[in-house]
This record gives sequence, C-alpha cells and structure tokens, in this order.
Amino acid sequence: MHPISAAAGRADDREIESLAEFDEVVAAGSLRGHRIQSVDLTGRTERLLATRSAGAVFLGCAMAEEAAAKVRAEGAMVFPPVPELPFDPYRGTLYTPDELFRGLDGAGYAATPDARAYAWFQQTRADGDIMGSMLRAVHDDAVSDALDELLSGRRVVGVMGGHAMARGTEAFAGAARLGRALADAGFTVATGGGPGAMEAANLGAYAVRFTDAMLDEALELLGKTPSFTPSVGDWAQAAFEVRGRWPGGGPSVGVPTWFYGHEPPNAFASDLAKYFSNATREDGLLARCTAGVVFLPGAAGTVQEIFDNATPNYYESRGEPTPMVLVDRDHWTRRFPTWPLLQALAEERSMASRIALVDSVEEAPEALRRLGAAATEG
Repeated sequence: MHPISAAAGRADDREIESLAEFDEVVAAGSLRGHRIQSVDLTGRTERLLATRSAGAVFLGCAMAEEAAAKVRAEGAMVFPPVPELPFDPYRGTLYTPDELFRGLDGAGYAATPDARAYAWFQQTRADGDIMGSMLRAVHDDAVSDALDELLSGRRVVGVMGGHAMARGTEAFAGAARLGRALADAGFTVATGGGPGAMEAANLGAYAVRFTDAMLDEALELLGKTPSFTPSVGDWAQAAFEVRGRWPGGGPSVGVPTWFYGHEPPNAFASDLAKYFSNATREDGLLARCTAGVVFLPGAAGTVQEIFDNATPNYYESRGEPTPMVLVDRDHWTRRFPTWPLLQALAEERSMASRIALVDSVEEAPEALRRLGAAATEG
C-alpha cells in the first residue's frame, strides 16, 4: 500500500486502500481520479455526501445506499461487493498466513478461507460460470498489483523446488539454511508459497532474526509432522506453533495457487500472493525475481520453471539476463538432465555468464553473488 500524500513521495498514486488514505484525500475535497479499493465506507457517509466524486472508481467498497446513489449520480463508477464469496476480488493487499488459515483451530482446515476459496474455484470452474471466471481474473489482477507494490525497489531472489521435500530431511534443512543465508544477505526471498522446498526457504527467511539454534530447534519440531498429507491441519498447526514460539520472524514472499488446491500455502511467508490462475502465478513469480533464481531439486514443475525463466533470459525480453543457479549436479545432469540443455541454449549469448551449477545449497549464495557481479560488469 502506498500513501497518497506528496510527503511520502507518491503524490501521483491514485489508489486508496485504507480508511486513513481515504480521510487524507477527502480532506482536500475531491475524489476525482482516485480508485478506492475494498475499503469499508459505511462509517463515512457524511464525508462521501460532502465530497466531489466525479471520475472516481469504487471497487468493492461497502457504503450506505444514500452515499452510493450520490456518487453514482455524480458520475463515479461503483463496483459493489460480491456477497457470499469466500474471498475479496478487489483486495488491495496480499494475504497473510493468519488470514488464509483463519478458523483452523476451531472447525479445522476445511472451514478456513483458503479451503473455502479452493472449493469455490472447483465449483465455478466445473460449471463454466462466466461470473466466476471474471471474478477470478479481477482477483488475480488485484493480487498482482499488491505484489508489485510490496516488492517495489527490493532485490528479490526466487527459490524454486519440489513440494515433495519432507520436513525432517537434510534436504529440507539445507533449503531452510539457503533461505536464511539469502535473507541475511539482504535479499527478499520469494517462493511458490507451498510445502516442501518452498516452505523450507520461507522458514529460513523467517529465522533470519534469530540464532542458528532457533532454526535447528524449529526444524526438529517441524520434523514431527513431515508432510501436509494425510492432514493439512496438523501440518499447518506445527508451523503456527513454531511461529508462536518465535514470533516476529523475518519477511519473505510466497506465491501459491488455488489451481493446485491440494497443496496448502505455508505459514512462514509473511506475505502470500495467492492466485487462481497458475499461468499468471508462474510467470509473475519468475518475472519479479530481479536478483536471480535458485533451483533446488524438483521434478516436472521445477523443470518447467527453469525454462520459463530461461526463455526471457535467452531473448532478453525483460532486459539483461538474471542469474540462474541450479543446485545438485547429479540431479540436474543425470536424473533430470536439464543443465546440458540450459548450457546449449546459453552458448554465445549473454546469459552464458549468468548460469551456474553447484553441488550443494551451501554453494548457492556465493554462486548467486558471482553471477550478479558478472551481470553488473556486463
């Protein structure tokens, strides 16, 4: 969320995403050109009646009928809230783990906003409801806007890897140490926001404000519930227990999707950009990893992500190629021989100096630093 005031350096920002921003703008007497996004204005009727609204757009803002009629009459566009949806299509901010898992302690995971949104997605996708597809598109665009606002000016490093990586394994611990090292180096860690390697990297970023002993103990506690199967609730509860014991961890970003609704989001990403469209999610996540991507061992999904990232690097369609570090030589040269093809694509192109293959996660931060330096020199 960006403040409206010129003092904040964003006088041209026309989005209003909180009551505080709304009050600041209406004090000047006009809402012209502003987009008021998912703000409850039921307590601001008098101000709406006294403020010029021509040219404004109200997206999902609850307001008294008297106020709604007045702003419409002045020429404002009003997109009313959609009743009985398990999500807000006009939301102005990203999700938090607490929001998506609300109610987990009571009625269980099936009653949480996350599970209810997935159930709604399944139903509307199955019956071909055009209203449903429109609401999903509006929601995903709002999430992209909020993600851009959050990451503006940050050095973002993506960590990609398989969802099957179980808690309690050395691979999971290694991915967590990688996330911690990247966060400690000043990067914003971004993952696919789900379980496995994604959760481990977000956990590592969360642990950056604590000692090494905290991370070791957290890994031990989580290892008692290795996977989100058979119980998503138990898996999530274990993460919230870690967060409760060590509150106030470091920030990171997760970008999950309801397309893979059987994979729940993890509770260690401070901000979750959850999408309905997996294609929008995949492309958007990689495009925002401006400081590079580390690819941990994975299967089809991770292979796809490698080449989704390699394509714009090959054509330089997003500008200079960004660093790509593949971890585990045996995995990427023998089991899934992606590295030889990546090398062949990079030959005689500027991306050749921006790719690296390392044996272990401990080598990844240094490889990323080296590739980043090559990009700067180039």
